[in-house]
Amino acid sequence: MFKSPYPDVTIPNTSIYDYLFADLSDTELDGIAFIDGNSGTETSYRSLIAQINGVAGALAARGVGLETVVALLCPNTPAFGSVFHGILRAGAIVTTLNSLYTAEEIEKQLRDSKAEWFFTVSPLLSGVKTACAAVGIPDDHLIVMDGAEGHPSLRDLLTEAATPPVVKFDPATHIAVLPYSSGTTGKPKGVMLSHRNLVANVEQSRQMVSLKSSDRVLAFLPFFHIYGLTVLLNLAIKEHAALVTMPKFDFVEFLRVIQDHKCSFVFIAPPVAVGLAKHPLVEQHDLSSVRMVFSGAAPLDGQLAQAVAERINCQLKQGYGMTELSPVSQVIPQDRDDLPLDSVGFTIPNMECKLIDPMTGKEIPVPEDGVSEPGELVCKGPNVMLGYLGNDQATKDMIDKDGFLHTGDIATVDDRGVVTIVDRLKELIKYKGYQIAPAELEALLLTHPAIADAAVIGIPDAEGGEIPKAFVVLQAGKELNEDAVMSFVAEHVAPFKKVRKVKFVDAIPKSSSGKILRKDLKAAELL
Repeated sequence: MFKSPYPDVTIPNTSIYDYLFADLSDTELDGIAFIDGNSGTETSYRSLIAQINGVAGALAARGVGLETVVALLCPNTPAFGSVFHGILRAGAIVTTLNSLYTAEEIEKQLRDSKAEWFFTVSPLLSGVKTACAAVGIPDDHLIVMDGAEGHPSLRDLLTEAATPPVVKFDPATHIAVLPYSSGTTGKPKGVMLSHRNLVANVEQSRQMVSLKSSDRVLAFLPFFHIYGLTVLLNLAIKEHAALVTMPKFDFVEFLRVIQDHKCSFVFIAPPVAVGLAKHPLVEQHDLSSVRMVFSGAAPLDGQLAQAVAERINCQLKQGYGMTELSPVSQVIPQDRDDLPLDSVGFTIPNMECKLIDPMTGKEIPVPEDGVSEPGELVCKGPNVMLGYLGNDQATKDMIDKDGFLHTGDIATVDDRGVVTIVDRLKELIKYKGYQIAPAELEALLLTHPAIADAAVIGIPDAEGGEIPKAFVVLQAGKELNEDAVMSFVAEHVAPFKKVRKVKFVDAIPKSSSGKILRKDLKAAELL
Protein backbone atom coordinates (compact mmCIF):
# COMPACT_ATOMS: atom_id res chain seq x y z
CA MET A 1 0.00 0.00 0.00
CA PHE A 2 1.16 3.55 -0.61
CA LYS A 3 -0.06 6.95 0.54
CA SER A 4 0.69 10.61 -0.01
CA PRO A 5 4.01 12.05 1.09
CA TYR A 6 1.92 14.96 2.32
CA PRO A 7 0.33 14.75 5.79
CA ASP A 8 -3.35 13.98 6.17
CA VAL A 9 -5.67 16.97 6.45
CA THR A 10 -8.61 17.61 8.72
CA ILE A 11 -11.87 17.37 6.79
CA PRO A 12 -14.62 19.56 8.23
CA ASN A 13 -17.87 17.75 9.00
CA THR A 14 -20.03 20.29 7.22
CA SER A 15 -22.06 20.98 4.11
CA ILE A 16 -20.31 22.17 0.97
CA TYR A 17 -22.12 25.52 1.30
CA ASP A 18 -20.84 26.15 4.84
CA TYR A 19 -17.37 24.92 3.88
CA LEU A 20 -17.10 27.37 1.00
CA PHE A 21 -19.05 30.40 2.17
CA ALA A 22 -19.54 30.49 5.96
CA ASP A 23 -16.37 32.28 7.03
CA LEU A 24 -15.57 34.90 4.40
CA SER A 25 -14.24 38.23 5.69
CA ASP A 26 -15.54 41.57 4.45
CA THR A 27 -12.50 41.90 2.23
CA GLU A 28 -13.11 38.47 0.74
CA LEU A 29 -16.81 39.20 0.27
CA ASP A 30 -15.89 42.23 -1.82
CA GLY A 31 -13.52 40.16 -3.97
CA ILE A 32 -14.45 38.98 -7.46
CA ALA A 33 -15.98 35.51 -7.66
CA PHE A 34 -16.90 35.41 -11.37
CA ILE A 35 -16.00 37.29 -14.51
CA ASP A 36 -18.10 36.62 -17.59
CA GLY A 37 -15.45 35.98 -20.24
CA ASN A 38 -17.70 37.33 -23.01
CA SER A 39 -19.08 40.50 -21.45
CA GLY A 40 -16.57 41.17 -18.69
CA THR A 41 -19.38 41.48 -16.12
CA GLU A 42 -18.10 40.84 -12.61
CA THR A 43 -19.87 39.14 -9.69
CA SER A 44 -18.54 39.66 -6.17
CA TYR A 45 -18.55 36.96 -3.53
CA ARG A 46 -21.09 39.06 -1.63
CA SER A 47 -23.45 39.06 -4.63
CA LEU A 48 -22.84 35.36 -5.31
CA ILE A 49 -23.83 34.40 -1.77
CA ALA A 50 -26.93 36.61 -1.96
CA GLN A 51 -27.97 34.87 -5.20
CA ILE A 52 -27.31 31.42 -3.73
CA ASN A 53 -29.48 32.23 -0.73
CA GLY A 54 -32.17 33.67 -2.99
CA VAL A 55 -32.31 30.52 -5.10
CA ALA A 56 -32.37 28.34 -1.97
CA GLY A 57 -35.19 30.36 -0.42
CA ALA A 58 -37.30 30.35 -3.59
CA LEU A 59 -36.88 26.58 -4.01
CA ALA A 60 -37.72 25.89 -0.38
CA ALA A 61 -40.87 28.01 -0.73
CA ARG A 62 -41.87 25.72 -3.61
CA GLY A 63 -41.46 22.59 -1.53
CA VAL A 64 -37.98 21.57 -2.67
CA GLY A 65 -36.27 19.74 0.18
CA LEU A 66 -33.77 17.12 1.25
CA GLU A 67 -35.00 14.33 -1.02
CA THR A 68 -35.66 16.47 -4.12
CA VAL A 69 -33.50 15.91 -7.18
CA VAL A 70 -33.01 18.99 -9.36
CA ALA A 71 -31.52 18.72 -12.85
CA LEU A 72 -29.12 21.41 -14.07
CA LEU A 73 -28.25 21.80 -17.75
CA CYS A 74 -26.29 24.99 -18.25
CA PRO A 75 -23.05 26.05 -19.93
CA ASN A 76 -20.29 27.72 -17.92
CA THR A 77 -21.69 31.08 -16.83
CA PRO A 78 -21.63 32.89 -13.49
CA ALA A 79 -25.28 31.90 -13.03
CA PHE A 80 -24.25 28.22 -12.92
CA GLY A 81 -22.51 28.85 -9.60
CA SER A 82 -25.53 30.63 -8.12
CA VAL A 83 -27.99 27.93 -9.14
CA PHE A 84 -25.78 24.93 -8.36
CA HIS A 85 -24.95 26.09 -4.86
CA GLY A 86 -28.46 27.45 -4.36
CA ILE A 87 -29.89 23.98 -4.92
CA LEU A 88 -27.39 22.49 -2.46
CA ARG A 89 -28.06 25.33 0.04
CA ALA A 90 -31.71 24.23 0.00
CA GLY A 91 -30.59 20.70 0.93
CA ALA A 92 -31.65 19.26 -2.42
CA ILE A 93 -29.63 17.06 -4.77
CA VAL A 94 -28.21 18.29 -8.10
CA THR A 95 -27.89 16.06 -11.13
CA THR A 96 -25.77 17.83 -13.73
CA LEU A 97 -26.24 17.15 -17.44
CA ASN A 98 -23.96 17.48 -20.42
CA SER A 99 -24.79 20.55 -22.51
CA LEU A 100 -24.40 18.47 -25.69
CA TYR A 101 -27.02 15.88 -24.73
CA THR A 102 -29.92 15.09 -27.02
CA ALA A 103 -33.50 15.01 -25.74
CA GLU A 104 -33.26 11.20 -25.55
CA GLU A 105 -30.15 11.34 -23.39
CA ILE A 106 -31.67 14.00 -21.13
CA GLU A 107 -34.80 11.90 -20.70
CA LYS A 108 -32.77 8.82 -19.69
CA GLN A 109 -30.95 10.74 -16.97
CA LEU A 110 -34.16 12.35 -15.70
CA ARG A 111 -35.85 8.97 -15.40
CA ASP A 112 -32.92 7.34 -13.68
CA SER A 113 -32.25 10.20 -11.25
CA LYS A 114 -35.99 10.81 -10.64
CA ALA A 115 -35.48 14.54 -11.02
CA GLU A 116 -38.55 16.68 -10.23
CA TRP A 117 -37.22 20.13 -11.16
CA PHE A 118 -35.06 21.43 -13.99
CA PHE A 119 -32.86 24.50 -14.50
CA THR A 120 -31.63 25.34 -17.99
CA VAL A 121 -31.07 28.22 -20.43
CA SER A 122 -33.15 29.22 -23.44
CA PRO A 123 -30.72 28.03 -26.17
CA LEU A 124 -31.04 24.49 -24.78
CA LEU A 125 -34.77 24.66 -24.06
CA SER A 126 -36.09 22.69 -27.02
CA GLY A 127 -34.55 19.34 -26.10
CA VAL A 128 -35.16 19.94 -22.41
CA LYS A 129 -38.89 20.60 -22.95
CA THR A 130 -39.21 17.36 -24.92
CA ALA A 131 -37.48 15.38 -22.19
CA CYS A 132 -39.39 17.04 -19.36
CA ALA A 133 -42.71 16.38 -21.09
CA ALA A 134 -41.75 12.72 -21.50
CA VAL A 135 -41.07 12.27 -17.77
CA GLY A 136 -43.86 14.51 -16.48
CA ILE A 137 -41.92 17.57 -15.24
CA PRO A 138 -44.43 20.44 -15.57
CA ASP A 139 -43.60 23.84 -17.07
CA ASP A 140 -43.65 25.57 -13.68
CA HIS A 141 -40.93 23.15 -12.51
CA LEU A 142 -38.80 23.96 -15.56
CA ILE A 143 -36.87 27.13 -14.73
CA VAL A 144 -35.32 28.88 -17.72
CA MET A 145 -32.56 30.91 -16.15
CA ASP A 146 -32.43 33.65 -18.78
CA GLY A 147 -36.20 33.68 -19.25
CA ALA A 148 -38.75 32.05 -21.59
CA GLU A 149 -42.48 32.50 -21.85
CA GLY A 150 -44.45 30.06 -19.72
CA HIS A 151 -41.57 29.26 -17.38
CA PRO A 152 -40.14 30.81 -14.20
CA SER A 153 -36.79 32.57 -14.63
CA LEU A 154 -33.82 33.01 -12.35
CA ARG A 155 -34.75 36.66 -12.01
CA ASP A 156 -38.23 35.61 -10.82
CA LEU A 157 -36.72 33.46 -8.11
CA LEU A 158 -34.24 36.07 -6.93
CA THR A 159 -36.74 38.96 -6.81
CA GLU A 160 -38.84 36.97 -4.32
CA ALA A 161 -36.02 37.51 -1.79
CA ALA A 162 -37.19 34.43 0.07
CA THR A 163 -35.29 33.44 3.22
CA PRO A 164 -33.10 30.36 2.73
CA PRO A 165 -34.24 27.38 4.82
CA VAL A 166 -32.53 25.90 7.85
CA VAL A 167 -31.61 22.39 6.75
CA LYS A 168 -30.01 19.63 8.78
CA PHE A 169 -28.43 16.48 7.40
CA ASP A 170 -25.40 14.26 7.84
CA PRO A 171 -22.76 15.54 5.37
CA ALA A 172 -21.21 12.08 5.18
CA THR A 173 -24.36 10.37 3.93
CA HIS A 174 -26.51 13.09 2.34
CA ILE A 175 -26.14 13.12 -1.44
CA ALA A 176 -25.09 16.48 -2.87
CA VAL A 177 -24.48 15.68 -6.53
CA LEU A 178 -25.50 12.98 -8.99
CA PRO A 179 -23.18 13.26 -11.99
CA TYR A 180 -23.38 10.37 -14.44
CA SER A 181 -20.43 8.14 -15.26
CA SER A 182 -19.94 4.82 -16.98
CA GLY A 183 -17.49 3.63 -14.32
CA THR A 184 -15.12 1.12 -15.83
CA THR A 185 -17.70 -0.21 -18.28
CA GLY A 186 -21.42 -0.27 -19.08
CA LYS A 187 -24.03 2.44 -19.47
CA PRO A 188 -23.95 5.74 -17.54
CA LYS A 189 -24.86 5.43 -13.86
CA GLY A 190 -25.67 8.05 -11.25
CA VAL A 191 -22.64 8.57 -9.02
CA MET A 192 -23.77 9.42 -5.49
CA LEU A 193 -21.38 12.02 -4.10
CA SER A 194 -22.04 13.28 -0.60
CA HIS A 195 -21.33 16.73 0.81
CA ARG A 196 -18.38 15.16 2.64
CA ASN A 197 -17.06 13.73 -0.62
CA LEU A 198 -17.02 17.20 -2.18
CA VAL A 199 -15.61 18.93 0.89
CA ALA A 200 -12.94 16.25 1.29
CA ASN A 201 -11.71 16.40 -2.28
CA VAL A 202 -11.35 20.18 -2.27
CA GLU A 203 -9.50 20.07 1.04
CA GLN A 204 -7.28 17.23 -0.18
CA SER A 205 -6.57 18.91 -3.52
CA ARG A 206 -5.76 22.35 -2.19
CA GLN A 207 -2.69 20.96 -0.46
CA MET A 208 -1.16 20.22 -3.87
CA VAL A 209 -2.93 22.53 -6.36
CA SER A 210 -1.70 25.92 -5.24
CA LEU A 211 -4.44 28.31 -6.25
CA LYS A 212 -4.30 31.78 -4.70
CA SER A 213 -6.93 34.43 -4.07
CA SER A 214 -5.06 36.64 -6.55
CA ASP A 215 -5.48 34.10 -9.35
CA ARG A 216 -7.84 34.48 -12.26
CA VAL A 217 -8.89 30.97 -13.25
CA LEU A 218 -10.02 30.31 -16.80
CA ALA A 219 -13.14 28.13 -16.67
CA PHE A 220 -14.03 26.64 -20.03
CA LEU A 221 -13.93 23.00 -18.90
CA PRO A 222 -17.59 22.29 -18.18
CA PHE A 223 -18.86 22.69 -14.63
CA PHE A 224 -21.31 19.83 -15.26
CA HIS A 225 -18.30 17.47 -15.35
CA ILE A 226 -16.85 16.54 -11.96
CA TYR A 227 -13.42 17.87 -13.01
CA GLY A 228 -14.92 21.30 -13.65
CA LEU A 229 -17.17 21.08 -10.61
CA THR A 230 -14.54 20.24 -8.00
CA VAL A 231 -11.21 21.39 -9.42
CA LEU A 232 -12.41 24.62 -11.02
CA LEU A 233 -15.64 25.79 -9.40
CA ASN A 234 -15.34 24.61 -5.78
CA LEU A 235 -11.57 24.78 -5.40
CA ALA A 236 -11.39 28.28 -6.88
CA ILE A 237 -14.23 29.46 -4.63
CA LYS A 238 -12.55 27.96 -1.56
CA GLU A 239 -9.35 29.86 -2.36
CA HIS A 240 -11.41 33.04 -3.09
CA ALA A 241 -9.99 33.27 -6.61
CA ALA A 242 -11.87 34.74 -9.59
CA LEU A 243 -13.38 32.37 -12.17
CA VAL A 244 -13.41 33.64 -15.75
CA THR A 245 -16.17 31.71 -17.52
CA MET A 246 -16.45 30.59 -21.14
CA PRO A 247 -19.77 28.95 -22.14
CA LYS A 248 -18.20 26.96 -24.98
CA PHE A 249 -14.71 26.29 -26.23
CA ASP A 250 -13.28 28.11 -29.21
CA PHE A 251 -9.49 28.24 -29.46
CA VAL A 252 -9.30 31.84 -30.68
CA GLU A 253 -11.72 32.98 -27.98
CA PHE A 254 -9.77 30.91 -25.44
CA LEU A 255 -6.60 32.86 -26.29
CA ARG A 256 -8.44 36.19 -26.26
CA VAL A 257 -10.01 35.59 -22.86
CA ILE A 258 -6.65 34.64 -21.33
CA GLN A 259 -5.10 37.79 -22.79
CA ASP A 260 -7.89 40.26 -22.04
CA HIS A 261 -8.68 39.04 -18.53
CA LYS A 262 -5.08 38.20 -17.61
CA CYS A 263 -5.85 34.64 -16.57
CA SER A 264 -3.09 33.16 -14.44
CA PHE A 265 -4.33 29.59 -13.87
CA VAL A 266 -5.64 27.61 -16.84
CA PHE A 267 -7.23 24.18 -16.51
CA ILE A 268 -7.28 22.18 -19.75
CA ALA A 269 -7.77 18.73 -21.25
CA PRO A 270 -4.98 17.27 -23.46
CA PRO A 271 -6.42 18.27 -26.88
CA VAL A 272 -6.04 21.94 -25.91
CA ALA A 273 -2.37 21.31 -25.12
CA VAL A 274 -1.81 20.42 -28.79
CA GLY A 275 -3.09 23.86 -29.81
CA LEU A 276 -1.00 25.65 -27.18
CA ALA A 277 2.11 23.82 -28.34
CA LYS A 278 1.62 24.13 -32.10
CA HIS A 279 -1.00 26.67 -33.21
CA PRO A 280 0.49 29.82 -34.84
CA LEU A 281 -2.21 32.05 -33.25
CA VAL A 282 -0.58 31.54 -29.85
CA GLU A 283 2.22 33.90 -30.92
CA GLN A 284 -0.34 36.63 -31.67
CA HIS A 285 -1.68 36.75 -28.11
CA ASP A 286 -0.15 37.91 -24.86
CA LEU A 287 -0.28 34.91 -22.54
CA SER A 288 2.35 36.23 -20.13
CA SER A 289 -0.18 36.29 -17.27
CA VAL A 290 -0.36 32.47 -17.21
CA ARG A 291 1.70 30.97 -14.40
CA MET A 292 0.17 27.48 -14.41
CA VAL A 293 -1.51 25.19 -16.92
CA PHE A 294 -3.08 22.14 -15.31
CA SER A 295 -4.24 19.18 -17.43
CA GLY A 296 -6.70 16.48 -16.52
CA ALA A 297 -9.52 14.25 -17.85
CA ALA A 298 -7.16 12.14 -20.02
CA PRO A 299 -3.44 11.27 -20.14
CA LEU A 300 -1.08 13.99 -21.34
CA ASP A 301 2.15 13.12 -23.15
CA GLY A 302 5.25 14.35 -21.31
CA GLN A 303 6.93 15.83 -24.40
CA LEU A 304 3.77 17.71 -25.32
CA ALA A 305 3.52 19.04 -21.76
CA GLN A 306 7.12 20.26 -21.91
CA ALA A 307 6.50 21.93 -25.27
CA VAL A 308 3.54 23.90 -23.84
CA ALA A 309 5.47 24.93 -20.74
CA GLU A 310 8.39 26.18 -22.80
CA ARG A 311 6.31 27.95 -25.43
CA ILE A 312 4.24 30.06 -23.05
CA ASN A 313 6.81 30.16 -20.23
CA CYS A 314 4.71 28.64 -17.48
CA GLN A 315 4.51 25.57 -15.31
CA LEU A 316 2.45 22.63 -16.55
CA LYS A 317 1.25 19.84 -14.28
CA GLN A 318 -1.30 17.08 -14.56
CA GLY A 319 -3.37 14.92 -12.28
CA TYR A 320 -5.56 11.85 -12.30
CA GLY A 321 -9.02 11.02 -11.07
CA MET A 322 -12.48 9.84 -11.97
CA THR A 323 -16.04 10.86 -11.18
CA GLU A 324 -16.31 8.10 -8.57
CA LEU A 325 -13.38 9.71 -6.68
CA SER A 326 -14.96 13.21 -6.62
CA PRO A 327 -12.63 13.20 -8.80
CA VAL A 328 -8.98 13.76 -7.78
CA SER A 329 -6.69 11.03 -6.45
CA GLN A 330 -3.22 11.96 -7.78
CA VAL A 331 -1.59 15.29 -8.64
CA ILE A 332 1.86 16.59 -9.58
CA PRO A 333 2.42 19.31 -6.94
CA GLN A 334 3.36 22.74 -8.19
CA ASP A 335 6.60 22.80 -6.21
CA ARG A 336 7.91 19.50 -7.61
CA ASP A 337 9.60 20.20 -10.92
CA ASP A 338 11.64 17.01 -10.48
CA LEU A 339 8.66 14.72 -11.24
CA PRO A 340 8.16 13.44 -14.79
CA LEU A 341 5.46 15.39 -16.63
CA ASP A 342 3.92 12.24 -18.06
CA SER A 343 3.28 10.93 -14.54
CA VAL A 344 0.21 11.94 -12.51
CA GLY A 345 2.30 12.70 -9.44
CA PHE A 346 1.68 11.82 -5.83
CA THR A 347 -1.43 10.46 -4.17
CA ILE A 348 -3.38 13.21 -2.41
CA PRO A 349 -3.62 13.30 1.41
CA ASN A 350 -6.04 11.02 3.30
CA MET A 351 -5.94 8.32 0.62
CA GLU A 352 -4.53 4.82 0.52
CA CYS A 353 -3.74 3.19 -2.81
CA LYS A 354 -2.58 -0.20 -4.03
CA LEU A 355 -1.65 -1.81 -7.32
CA ILE A 356 -3.31 -5.16 -8.00
CA ASP A 357 -2.12 -7.71 -10.54
CA PRO A 358 -5.19 -8.05 -12.82
CA MET A 359 -4.35 -11.68 -13.60
CA THR A 360 -3.67 -12.99 -10.07
CA GLY A 361 -5.46 -10.46 -7.86
CA LYS A 362 -2.34 -10.14 -5.71
CA GLU A 363 -0.91 -6.86 -4.48
CA ILE A 364 2.15 -5.55 -6.33
CA PRO A 365 4.80 -4.33 -3.87
CA VAL A 366 6.09 -0.76 -3.90
CA PRO A 367 9.77 -1.01 -4.86
CA GLU A 368 12.59 0.09 -2.60
CA ASP A 369 14.27 1.45 -5.70
CA GLY A 370 13.01 2.15 -9.22
CA VAL A 371 9.54 1.50 -10.63
CA SER A 372 7.01 -1.21 -9.77
CA GLU A 373 5.42 -3.74 -12.03
CA PRO A 374 2.18 -2.43 -13.58
CA GLY A 375 -1.14 -3.20 -11.89
CA GLU A 376 -4.67 -1.91 -11.51
CA LEU A 377 -4.80 1.22 -9.37
CA VAL A 378 -7.25 0.90 -6.47
CA CYS A 379 -8.00 3.80 -4.10
CA LYS A 380 -9.56 4.29 -0.69
CA GLY A 381 -10.38 7.56 1.05
CA PRO A 382 -13.04 10.09 2.07
CA ASN A 383 -13.52 11.17 -1.54
CA VAL A 384 -14.71 7.72 -2.70
CA MET A 385 -18.36 7.86 -3.79
CA LEU A 386 -21.22 6.47 -1.72
CA GLY A 387 -22.09 4.20 -4.65
CA TYR A 388 -24.12 4.08 -7.85
CA LEU A 389 -27.73 5.20 -7.63
CA GLY A 390 -30.08 2.21 -7.56
CA ASN A 391 -27.38 -0.21 -8.67
CA ASP A 392 -25.98 -2.20 -5.76
CA GLN A 393 -24.32 -4.77 -7.99
CA ALA A 394 -22.38 -2.16 -9.97
CA THR A 395 -21.33 -0.59 -6.67
CA LYS A 396 -20.06 -3.95 -5.36
CA ASP A 397 -18.22 -4.51 -8.63
CA MET A 398 -16.51 -1.12 -8.24
CA ILE A 399 -15.81 -0.93 -4.49
CA ASP A 400 -14.44 -4.03 -2.78
CA LYS A 401 -15.21 -5.25 0.75
CA ASP A 402 -12.22 -3.31 2.12
CA GLY A 403 -13.48 -0.03 0.67
CA PHE A 404 -11.01 0.22 -2.21
CA LEU A 405 -12.41 1.58 -5.46
CA HIS A 406 -11.11 -0.23 -8.53
CA THR A 407 -10.27 2.39 -11.12
CA GLY A 408 -9.85 0.10 -14.12
CA ASP A 409 -6.62 1.89 -15.00
CA ILE A 410 -3.20 0.23 -15.03
CA ALA A 411 -0.46 2.18 -13.26
CA THR A 412 3.03 1.94 -11.88
CA VAL A 413 4.44 3.52 -8.71
CA ASP A 414 8.07 4.32 -8.03
CA ASP A 415 10.07 4.32 -4.82
CA ARG A 416 9.05 7.96 -4.18
CA GLY A 417 5.34 7.22 -4.56
CA VAL A 418 5.04 8.79 -8.02
CA VAL A 419 2.16 7.22 -9.97
CA THR A 420 2.12 6.86 -13.77
CA ILE A 421 -0.91 5.62 -15.71
CA VAL A 422 0.31 3.20 -18.38
CA ASP A 423 -2.77 1.44 -19.75
CA ARG A 424 -6.47 0.91 -19.29
CA LEU A 425 -8.31 -2.18 -18.14
CA LYS A 426 -11.66 -0.55 -18.48
CA GLU A 427 -13.51 -0.40 -21.75
CA LEU A 428 -14.34 3.30 -21.75
CA ILE A 429 -13.30 5.31 -24.77
CA LYS A 430 -11.73 8.67 -23.98
CA TYR A 431 -12.37 11.17 -26.80
CA LYS A 432 -10.96 14.65 -26.11
CA GLY A 433 -11.39 14.01 -22.38
CA TYR A 434 -15.03 12.89 -22.72
CA GLN A 435 -16.02 9.42 -21.57
CA ILE A 436 -17.84 7.22 -24.07
CA ALA A 437 -19.28 3.89 -22.97
CA PRO A 438 -19.09 1.28 -25.75
CA ALA A 439 -22.08 -0.54 -24.28
CA GLU A 440 -24.26 2.57 -24.71
CA LEU A 441 -23.40 2.84 -28.41
CA GLU A 442 -23.81 -0.90 -28.91
CA ALA A 443 -27.28 -0.81 -27.38
CA LEU A 444 -28.22 2.04 -29.72
CA LEU A 445 -26.85 0.28 -32.81
CA LEU A 446 -28.89 -2.81 -32.00
CA THR A 447 -32.09 -0.78 -32.27
CA HIS A 448 -31.47 -0.31 -36.00
CA PRO A 449 -33.65 -2.78 -37.94
CA ALA A 450 -30.84 -3.67 -40.35
CA ILE A 451 -28.26 -4.44 -37.64
CA ALA A 452 -28.10 -7.94 -36.16
CA ASP A 453 -25.15 -7.44 -33.82
CA ALA A 454 -22.59 -4.77 -33.01
CA ALA A 455 -19.51 -3.99 -30.95
CA VAL A 456 -17.69 -0.72 -30.35
CA ILE A 457 -14.08 -0.12 -29.38
CA GLY A 458 -11.80 2.89 -29.10
CA ILE A 459 -9.02 3.19 -31.63
CA PRO A 460 -6.08 5.62 -31.48
CA ASP A 461 -6.57 9.05 -33.01
CA ALA A 462 -3.98 11.81 -33.21
CA GLU A 463 -6.45 14.61 -32.49
CA GLY A 464 -8.97 13.06 -30.10
CA GLY A 465 -6.83 10.48 -28.32
CA GLU A 466 -9.35 7.77 -29.16
CA ILE A 467 -12.39 7.57 -31.42
CA PRO A 468 -15.27 5.05 -31.40
CA LYS A 469 -15.15 2.42 -34.13
CA ALA A 470 -18.20 0.19 -34.65
CA PHE A 471 -18.10 -3.40 -35.84
CA VAL A 472 -21.47 -4.21 -37.38
CA VAL A 473 -23.15 -7.48 -38.36
CA LEU A 474 -26.04 -6.91 -40.77
CA GLN A 475 -29.35 -8.72 -40.71
CA ALA A 476 -29.66 -11.29 -43.49
CA GLY A 477 -30.78 -9.64 -46.71
CA LYS A 478 -30.29 -6.07 -45.39
CA GLU A 479 -27.96 -3.45 -46.80
CA LEU A 480 -26.32 -0.55 -45.03
CA ASN A 481 -23.21 1.52 -45.68
CA GLU A 482 -20.76 3.14 -43.27
CA ASP A 483 -22.22 6.63 -43.62
CA ALA A 484 -25.73 5.35 -42.82
CA VAL A 485 -24.50 3.72 -39.62
CA MET A 486 -22.64 6.84 -38.50
CA SER A 487 -25.60 9.09 -39.33
CA PHE A 488 -27.97 6.85 -37.37
CA VAL A 489 -25.81 7.07 -34.25
CA ALA A 490 -25.29 10.82 -34.67
CA GLU A 491 -29.06 11.40 -34.64
CA HIS A 492 -29.36 9.95 -31.14
CA VAL A 493 -26.27 10.97 -29.19
CA ALA A 494 -24.22 14.01 -28.25
CA PRO A 495 -21.61 14.95 -30.89
CA PHE A 496 -18.66 13.65 -28.87
CA LYS A 497 -20.19 10.16 -28.77
CA LYS A 498 -20.50 9.79 -32.54
CA VAL A 499 -19.17 6.64 -34.19
CA ARG A 500 -16.39 7.81 -36.48
CA LYS A 501 -15.40 4.56 -38.20
CA VAL A 502 -17.41 1.47 -39.18
CA LYS A 503 -16.39 -2.01 -40.23
CA PHE A 504 -18.87 -4.66 -41.38
CA VAL A 505 -18.06 -8.14 -40.09
CA ASP A 506 -19.64 -11.60 -40.21
CA ALA A 507 -19.68 -12.09 -36.43
CA ILE A 508 -18.76 -10.34 -33.17
CA PRO A 509 -16.22 -12.30 -31.06
CA LYS A 510 -17.74 -13.24 -27.70
CA SER A 511 -16.87 -15.30 -24.65
CA SER A 512 -18.81 -18.39 -23.60
CA SER A 513 -20.86 -16.18 -21.31
CA GLY A 514 -21.74 -13.85 -24.19
CA LYS A 515 -19.39 -11.00 -23.25
CA ILE A 516 -17.98 -9.10 -26.22
CA LEU A 517 -14.26 -9.79 -26.55
CA ARG A 518 -13.15 -6.26 -27.27
CA LYS A 519 -9.52 -7.21 -26.75
CA ASP A 520 -9.79 -9.49 -29.78
CA LEU A 521 -11.21 -6.67 -31.88
CA LYS A 522 -8.44 -4.35 -30.71
CA ALA A 523 -5.79 -6.98 -31.43
CA ALA A 524 -7.18 -7.43 -34.95
CA GLU A 525 -6.92 -3.66 -35.49
CA LEU A 526 -3.18 -3.84 -34.82
CA LEU A 527 -2.54 -6.55 -37.41
